[in-house]
Amino acid sequence: MSYDIKDAILSGRTSLGIEFGSTRIKAVLIGEDFSPIASGSYDWENSYVNHIWTYGLDDIWQGLQDCYRKMADEVKARYGVPLQTIGAIGFSGMMHGYMVFDEAGEQLVPFRTWRNNITEQASKVLTEQFNFQIPQRWSIAHLYQAILNQEEHISQIHFQTTLAGYIHWKLTGQKVLGVGEASGVFPIDLATKKFNANMIGQFNALIAEHNLSWSLEDILPEVLVAGEQKSSLSEEGAKLLDVTGELKAGIPICPPEGDAGTGMVATNSIAERTGNVSAGTSVFAMVVLERELSRVYDEIDLVTTPAGSLVAMAHSNNCSSDLNAWVGLFDEFAKTMGLDLDRSQLYEKLYNLALQGDPDCGGLLAYGYLSGEHMTHFEEGRPLFVRSSHSKFNLANFIRVHLFTALGALKIGMDILLKKENVKLEEILGHGGFFKTEVVGQRIMAAALNVPVSVMETAGEGGAWGIALLASYMMNKEETETLEAFLKTKVFAAKAGKTVLPESTDVEGFEDFMQRYREGLAIERAAVEYLK
Repeated sequence: MSYDIKDAILSGRTSLGIEFGSTRIKAVLIGEDFSPIASGSYDWENSYVNHIWTYGLDDIWQGLQDCYRKMADEVKARYGVPLQTIGAIGFSGMMHGYMVFDEAGEQLVPFRTWRNNITEQASKVLTEQFNFQIPQRWSIAHLYQAILNQEEHISQIHFQTTLAGYIHWKLTGQKVLGVGEASGVFPIDLATKKFNANMIGQFNALIAEHNLSWSLEDILPEVLVAGEQKSSLSEEGAKLLDVTGELKAGIPICPPEGDAGTGMVATNSIAERTGNVSAGTSVFAMVVLERELSRVYDEIDLVTTPAGSLVAMAHSNNCSSDLNAWVGLFDEFAKTMGLDLDRSQLYEKLYNLALQGDPDCGGLLAYGYLSGEHMTHFEEGRPLFVRSSHSKFNLANFIRVHLFTALGALKIGMDILLKKENVKLEEILGHGGFFKTEVVGQRIMAAALNVPVSVMETAGEGGAWGIALLASYMMNKEETETLEAFLKTKVFAAKAGKTVLPESTDVEGFEDFMQRYREGLAIERAAVEYLK
C-alpha cells in the first residue's frame, strides 16, 4: 500500500499505541498500512517498598510523557511536521494489580502490581466461592485481601482500576476497561461480555459483614469490547500527554487493554485453536478455547480476547530476569578481560551455544525465581543454580538450563491444557525478548510445548503496536467487521513469519529436565527459607 505518510500525519490518518510494560514504556505511531511511522520508549523498573512491588505515580507520568515526546520528536525529525492530531489512540499496560482512589480522585495506597503474591487467603476464598480460578495477582483478590486485612483505606474506596484504566481515566475522564483487561480484574460473563453479575452479588454478600458504604458494582469501571468508542482525549488529558501543548484534544481513545490482549492482537492469535506466548520479564501463554475447561485449575486463568472470546492463560511470574543477570555477569567478565562486546552480540553467541548443549542440559538444574511463583506456590523466590558431581557442567549446558528453566513454570500450566484437557493448538506465536535471537527462543519454546512456534516479522513491535492496531480497528472497521476479520484480511494478509517445528530430541530432553525441575522444588523451598 502506497500513501503519503506526511499527509497522513497532518490529516490524522494515524493511530498511536502506548503500552506500559514491566521494564519499558513504549509508544508506536502507525500509518494506514499499519506499519510503524515513529516510536519512542522509556526504561523504568518497579521498586520493592515495604514488601510491595510498585511503581510511583510520578514515574508513570514521567515515563508516559518522555516516550510520547521521543515519538513526536521522531515524527518532526523524519517528516518535518509537528504531531498535532492523531486518528485514534490506545493505552495498554501490565494487567491485574491494585489501584484504588477516593472520591476526590486521590490514590489511597501505592500501586500494587501483578508481581505481588500477597493475596493467597483471598485467592483461595474467592476461587471456592465463585468456582472459578481467581489468581493472586487479580485485582479482585487484592481488593478482598485488603478487606480481610482490615486496611484503613477500604472504607474510602470510590474507584478501582488497572494501570491502563488509570491512564485512560486521567486522559479522558472515562472510567472504562476493555473486556480483555477487565477479565483480569473480575470474571466476565461470556454472554454479556460484562462483569459477571451473579459473582458480583456473591462478592457483595461475602463482604456484607464489613458494613462498607459501597458495593462492588459501584467502584468497578464499565466494560467495553474492541471497537467500541466512548472516550476522547480531554483538554486536560492532551496537556498531560504532550507537555509541549502541540497535541489537540478530541482524539478518539479506544478501550484500554492489558498486555495479554495486545499480545494476542500483535500476533494475530485471537481465533480458536491459536495461541501466543509472550516471554520477557514474565512469561505467559494464551490459548483461545473452543470450549470451557472440564474443571477449575489453580494453574490456569480464564480471561478473554479483546473481543470477548474465552482464553486459557498459563502465567509465570519469572522468565528471563535471572538469565539476563547471568549474561550481565559474562559481559562484566568480558570487559574485565579488555573485550568490548556489544550486549546483543553476547546474547546471540551464548544463546546459539545453548543449542550445542545436551538435550537435558547435562543434568544441571536452575530456578530463575527472582520473585514468587504462583504456578509452583512460592510467595517469594531465590534465583538458584544447582549441579551434582556427575552433571555435565559446561557453558553450553549452563546457558541451555537457564533457557529451559525460564519456561519451567509455564510448562506446568501448558501441560494441563495440552495433556489433561486435550486442548487443540495448531501453532503458537511468540513475541518478547526471549525470541530476539533468531531461532533459539523458538526452538526452546517448541521443545517445551511440543507444538510449532512461529514468530512474525512484526513480533518485535510488541504490545504497543497491538494497542495501536486496536485503536485503528475502532477508527477504521467496517460496520459489521469483526476484530478477527480485520486482523486477518487487512493487517496480517501480507505479513511474513518464520516457523520452527519441535525436534524430538529437544522435546524428550525438556521432559527429562522437567522431572528434575519438579523434584528439585524442595531445594528452592529451602533456599527461600534460609536465604533471607
